[in-house]
Amino acid sequence: MSLEPSLYPYQKNTLSINNAAQELKLNYIDEGQGNPVVMVHGNPTWSFYYRKMVNKLKDQNRCIVPDHIGCGLSDKPQDYSYRLENHINNLEKLIEHLGLEKIDLIVHDWGGAIGFGYATRHPEKVNKIVILNTAAFTSKNIPFRINLCRIPWLGEKFIRSFNGFAWPATFMAVTKKMDPKVKKGYLYPYNNYKNRLATARFVQDIPLNQAHPSYQTLKDIEDKLHLLKGKKLIVWGKKDFCFNDSFLERWEKIYPEAQKIILDEAGHYVIEDCKEETLNLIKGFLK
Repeated sequence: MSLEPSLYPYQKNTLSINNAAQELKLNYIDEGQGNPVVMVHGNPTWSFYYRKMVNKLKDQNRCIVPDHIGCGLSDKPQDYSYRLENHINNLEKLIEHLGLEKIDLIVHDWGGAIGFGYATRHPEKVNKIVILNTAAFTSKNIPFRINLCRIPWLGEKFIRSFNGFAWPATFMAVTKKMDPKVKKGYLYPYNNYKNRLATARFVQDIPLNQAHPSYQTLKDIEDKLHLLKGKKLIVWGKKDFCFNDSFLERWEKIYPEAQKIILDEAGHYVIEDCKEETLNLIKGFLK
């Protein structure tokens, strides 16, 4: 499976991350000039998800888009702890490596917990935040079809052997049929059993109760969300089977002053479904 160069024409940048006895390469996009905007993807996407946003913003912003370890063009170690805290640590290392002193954030899916994880550690370094169908707080609300993928052994086997998470997302996470080249782009990094490990581990890392290893990490983020005083923009796809209205209502309570754009016909991959005018609104918000 190939990646269409015109869809992802970005120069390859890597950051070396030391993990125990191994050195891992974290891939990231670094395009444009101006105020830095860090875009944080979720599961099972990668920096490819933000390609339209990069193209829209790079004339006014420096766009930084990492691939989490195990995702996209980053290394995919088989003996790595794919926990929320490690993903936050990696984002923190990248921002420090680039010397970014003040950033805006765009977050989606797991990128919410990861991005807000960084933001609540460094509230003085974060200005505006765009929230795209995500969460950064504890919840027991999980779709049945995603919970099936958490079944011990069987869930991971399904995801890794049959690409049973990234592939269904190409039609379940959108309301508009994907162009075949775009679909290939989403699936490009997850082309074999080995390369789908992080996809499975992200699902396993959803903390539904206090006994889960990542629960306290997420609860600490939730408790510190009030520290973020910059402007917020919520862009929400209403036809999201995963992050439904209950998550939107939580964000409205946490940030009642936030500007909102509700897209009635958009699904979870809201950037894929949303119109050009929405990208223009986000661009205007960040300007």
